[in-house]
Amino acid sequence: MSDRHTTESHSGQSFETLAIHSGNTADPLTGAVVPPIYQVSTYKQDGVGGLRGGYEYSRSANPTRTALEENLAALEGGRRGLAFASGLAAEDCLLRTLLTPGDHVVIPNDAYGGTFRLFAKVVSRWGIDFSVADTSDPASVRAALTDRTKLIWVETPSNPLLGITDIAALAAVARTAGVRLVVDNTFASPYLQQPLALGADIVVHSTTKYMGGHSDVVGGALVVSDAELGEELAYHQNAMGAVAGPFDAWLVLRGIKTLAVRMDRHSENAARIVDMLSSHARVTRIHYPGLPEHPGHETAAKQMKAFGGMVSFQVAGGEEAAVAVCDRAKLFTLGESLGGVESLIEHPGRMTHASVAGSALEVPADLIRLSVGIESADDLLADLRQALG
Repeated sequence: MSDRHTTESHSGQSFETLAIHSGNTADPLTGAVVPPIYQVSTYKQDGVGGLRGGYEYSRSANPTRTALEENLAALEGGRRGLAFASGLAAEDCLLRTLLTPGDHVVIPNDAYGGTFRLFAKVVSRWGIDFSVADTSDPASVRAALTDRTKLIWVETPSNPLLGITDIAALAAVARTAGVRLVVDNTFASPYLQQPLALGADIVVHSTTKYMGGHSDVVGGALVVSDAELGEELAYHQNAMGAVAGPFDAWLVLRGIKTLAVRMDRHSENAARIVDMLSSHARVTRIHYPGLPEHPGHETAAKQMKAFGGMVSFQVAGGEEAAVAVCDRAKLFTLGESLGGVESLIEHPGRMTHASVAGSALEVPADLIRLSVGIESADDLLADLRQALG
């Protein structure tokens, strides 16, 4: 295990190699190839102020969390990775670090419901303002900017409508305006897309999803390419305290080792499901960037390795018909969250995105969201066919 709390360059190594080896140094005492779970709160000091490896208290740093943070930074091509107790904890730390009362943020018109709730119900109470824009259209974002804007916030692909934003184009808008670009890379994962390389300043993850990959951990992450910004965020991470625990960090590290092969299978299965949905009489619209008719298809093909495992679609018959499809599914588990090895189905309007009801971000009532797992595609197709009726 390294004593470093930052990640050095790993040039020349492939993503798959970094996912398995970055931060995962063999235990120096036993030779164990898997880093230990340092389930500890405090550390013996060699005299007052004499820290072993820089560790004094596990809110400030923990060797298991350090391993994960090194790994996260390497996978996103950043200088600093920070692991949190949840994706929203990561977002909260970011906002409270970079913003002060009176500042303004541009957010997507199809943002995740939890992110919208954080802006609308939490940070707005201490004087942070926000505007909604279509981030797939740079002109819409430019029009939303004010002289108080400090951040442009992007999800691509977005949740749950799978909208695509041209990261490089918005990075240029952000640079011109003198603001930072934040990209939530949860749906794509760093295997399919690397926003920092495209000009983003900060990457956000819910590591609960594809990074963990097994529906058994809740976590979040920030990755930045600017070392000074990384230090500032690390200070607030410690000061605010919503850090990833050692067992949670270990679970995410474990999941990341198979991220590449899982994302390949997620993407392959999703493509087969979209092919079936495209010819189904009850399906009225499909939201999936792999379709040539998707408005963001060309951008997604340019900045993503594949189109991912998330699919949303709308059905004839309105809200009740969509709910009935969710209820009839058997192999697709009815549940919130996404990115696990098992397939999930949900009704965003009543579940994950209920918090945006009545707002500019309200989702269609007939919308169904799938998180396509890595089971047999034939079995998944059979289940969807019977659920659709």
